[in-house]
Amino acid sequence: MNAKGETTWFNWTQHPDHGPGAELLEVQEGGTVLDLGCGAGGNLAHLSALGMRAVGVDLSPAQIAKAQERWPDTRMDLYQGSALEHLASSATEFDAIFSVFGAAYFTAPDLMLPAVCKRLTPGGVFAMSQHPAVEGCYGCQASYIPRGPDEDPAIVRRWDFPLEAWTDMFRQYGFSDVSAEILPAPAEGKKRIGTLLVRGRRAYDWPLH
Repeated sequence: MNAKGETTWFNWTQHPDHGPGAELLEVQEGGTVLDLGCGAGGNLAHLSALGMRAVGVDLSPAQIAKAQERWPDTRMDLYQGSALEHLASSATEFDAIFSVFGAAYFTAPDLMLPAVCKRLTPGGVFAMSQHPAVEGCYGCQASYIPRGPDEDPAIVRRWDFPLEAWTDMFRQYGFSDVSAEILPAPAEGKKRIGTLLVRGRRAYDWPLH
């Protein structure tokens, strides 16, 4: 049971304790994982508890501080900064990389996917989840995020595509065994929006550089 009293620690969806868990990453004890947009660190802390080397990066200093405060006794390597810059500068080969409503949602796929592929071991898994696209609203979309009462809202860009487009892009940038699906919302509760989940593994014949 985690710090929130949840019966599972790893959530791909916006609905707590719903859907698959860390098994989708196919990483064993001792493996190395990277969370792109780790936020407060709940998913990453779970992987660390399973004996993995857990690395997280988040653009927000406040989120990194929150993760450090929330999980003071958990071994996690946390970095504040851009996910793309971290991928470019890291010398680590990861067994799995993932993004749960994180940096992959807010970065152009033609930049994110090749950068991720380069940092995965051959056969390593990349999985990402986010809101599914609204039909007909594809490509780069913009959202206004409220801030303080005396501040203009922040503008956040995200990338939305139908399932077949995600599958094609993953394959284009070096992934095999690609799957894309919409996980439906749980039967109980008022929230009915499902979760987009896309997963692939780095192709063994994809060039290292």
